Amino acid sequence: MFTGIVQTTGKITGRKLKGDSIKFTVTPEAGGYLRDIRPGESISVNGACMTVESRQPGKFEFTTVNESLSKTNLGALKLNDFVNLEKAMKLDSKLDGHIVQGHVDTTGTVKKIIRLKDSHEFYFEFSPRFRDNIIYVGSISINGVSLTVAQIVKESKKSILIKTAIIPHTIKITNFRYMKEKDPVNIEFDMLGKYVKRIMLNK
Repeated sequence: MFTGIVQTTGKITGRKLKGDSIKFTVTPEAGGYLRDIRPGESISVNGACMTVESRQPGKFEFTTVNESLSKTNLGALKLNDFVNLEKAMKLDSKLDGHIVQGHVDTTGTVKKIIRLKDSHEFYFEFSPRFRDNIIYVGSISINGVSLTVAQIVKESKKSILIKTAIIPHTIKITNFRYMKEKDPVNIEFDMLGKYVKRIMLNK
């Protein structure tokens, strides 16, 4: 379980195909970030819950299997790309973002980026089958970052387009600073909203 408050970014320093899986090596940018991480623990990588397989000085390894590759943007990662990292939430920690499971619902695309004087506006496009999972000023996780839906810009039979406002701190601490138009992103919708939708459908 995570909060969507990214703690640092990590550089992909190893990428090895293993059958229909990919084994990644990640080097976090924050010094000492892995000090309390042990093999077998969960870590959010671009919003996808992965298991730390091994840890060496300054880096760790995880394997993304075919199921996760088919649902996330991890398969598109190349050497020297940066990913967002968040350690699993502790029960006594603050819930500064929102409840994020690390179970990516779908991938979307960066449609447009607008740089303002003191912030950025990011527009994301995704499948219309998830239209019931978003509300105005509701929570959404994009690449593991807890964001607020600032506007539902467009709803059509082909796609949904939303706008989010990104503060300078988020740009600085996440891989949003490297994002370009047409880049794929991982999207996880608000867990509480998904349960409510499920309950209502079964009434």
